[in-house]
Amino acid sequence: MRGELCVRYARVHSLSPCRRHGVRCVPRKKYPADVKAPPLAPLGLEAAPPLRLADRKAVAEHSRSSVCDPLTECNQTQQEVAMPSDANAFQTALALILGMDPVLLGIVALSLQVSLTAVLVAALLALPLGAALALWRFPGRGVIIVVLNALMGLPPVVAGLTVYLLLSRAGPLGQFGLLFTPTAMVIAQVILILPIIAALTRQQIEELHGEYRDQLQSLGVSRPRMIPTLLWDARFSLLTVILAGFGRASAEVGAVMIVGGNIDGVTRVMTTAIVLETSKGNLPLALGLGLVLLGLVLLVNAAAHLVGETARRRLG
Repeated sequence: MRGELCVRYARVHSLSPCRRHGVRCVPRKKYPADVKAPPLAPLGLEAAPPLRLADRKAVAEHSRSSVCDPLTECNQTQQEVAMPSDANAFQTALALILGMDPVLLGIVALSLQVSLTAVLVAALLALPLGAALALWRFPGRGVIIVVLNALMGLPPVVAGLTVYLLLSRAGPLGQFGLLFTPTAMVIAQVILILPIIAALTRQQIEELHGEYRDQLQSLGVSRPRMIPTLLWDARFSLLTVILAGFGRASAEVGAVMIVGGNIDGVTRVMTTAIVLETSKGNLPLALGLGLVLLGLVLLVNAAAHLVGETARRRLG
């Protein structure tokens, strides 16, 4: 009871209930019947003597330099985290990479698993879809092409929000419990990269079909049989298309953070970990993940370029 009265007294006088600030809690005095009690008598407190000017300045300075919860003791101190310099952060990031830090490796492995799975699923769906749009003419084909081209610039947060609404408990797919899992992240990335692969595949196959149309018709090849033939003939160009989809998936932040939740050890990938660790001031880990992500993209594109050049030289 006495502590609560101290807090009430401190609030009335805009002071902190700390003994350093000059607030003293004393029992209520008994006054005679003909003597009027002071204004603070209902609170059961008697005010301490007014602080001198020097004491008031010291109290104000102490209040500005320390943040103290009025309902807790004032002896709690704040610990300042010293942020490393850029040079030290870079050296520590290299040490994490060369030392095969388990936390960093776990994040990288999950990122590759999610992105490669999304690219594989999207390629299996988008390559036949793009080839079919290139070979068949039907009502509404132009509308579908326009929609695919528009979805190439689909905002990631919109895709993430759509998947979130579908997979939430109140959504149509909520019964499967896929929200905040790597599967939900794969679905979001498939929605983002499928239009890219489908639209670019349609352009490549449409150009090849115009070049080989007469030859294929003379051989009596039907349109369904043309699809695998033209896809195989355009495999080097389509490899670049798939890599473009992989680049979009591996660099995605907004959608995977919405549907994945950035849970440590479960749905935390490189991009979301970089955002989190940077906000926490853990620059070495964020920089290390950024270097790994950049090196991975460069390695994949270099390998694809070498494979394409080697195949073109062998095939003439």
